[in-house]
Amino acid sequence: MSEEVDSVVDRVYADLKAMAVAYAFRPGERINEGRIAAKLGVSRTPLREALNRLKTEGFLSFVPGRGFFCRELDPREVFELYELRKAIEVAAVPLAVARAAPEEIADLARFLDETGPEREGASVADLTTLDETFHHRLMALARNDEMLRVLDNVNARIRFVRWIDMADGRDATQREHRAVVAALAARDATAAIAVLETHIDRRLDQIVVAIREGLARIYMQPHLDEIAR
Repeated sequence: MSEEVDSVVDRVYADLKAMAVAYAFRPGERINEGRIAAKLGVSRTPLREALNRLKTEGFLSFVPGRGFFCRELDPREVFELYELRKAIEVAAVPLAVARAAPEEIADLARFLDETGPEREGASVADLTTLDETFHHRLMALARNDEMLRVLDNVNARIRFVRWIDMADGRDATQREHRAVVAALAARDATAAIAVLETHIDRRLDQIVVAIREGLARIYMQPHLDEIAR
């Protein structure tokens, strides 16, 4: 593909991914390709390329002969993604302890100081982004791009549930983040792992409750078709 076509696909991919992450399409809903192409002002070719990328990354499903569908909010899948997230982040800690420079750890501590829980007027989406940014930067200290790529994909796929969690406040979250950074600065992988495991752990019943609340929000918000009118 030409650079121009690639840029169109990238734009459509980014737009569709944002919709899928936020469940602008309702769970299990078939993606109307014609309507979405018209909404985004593109042809079916870049749209189909973007849809296939999202299917490969787990944001959409595909049924032969029927088309693409928004993924369901499946508690078991979300639970397994949290387990995967915990496994990756815990595995990255010894690497970060061995590889991170003192000034990089200090930069991460400053990030927490600048984005503390006292930020007034911040939306739940903003707070979730800040939380993801911390964990992305923490993982980056391990200097393993493949692990970082997997973490970013997992975080995007559980973002809707994390929005629900973040709505309850983030004072405790920030305290745990600071404890992890302090353990890294002390080069204490065991202490950092202990905090992370507690911080990331989610029981299946907690996820079921969060998804139930999330579904109520999804069906209360205007449907994509109504927004497009």
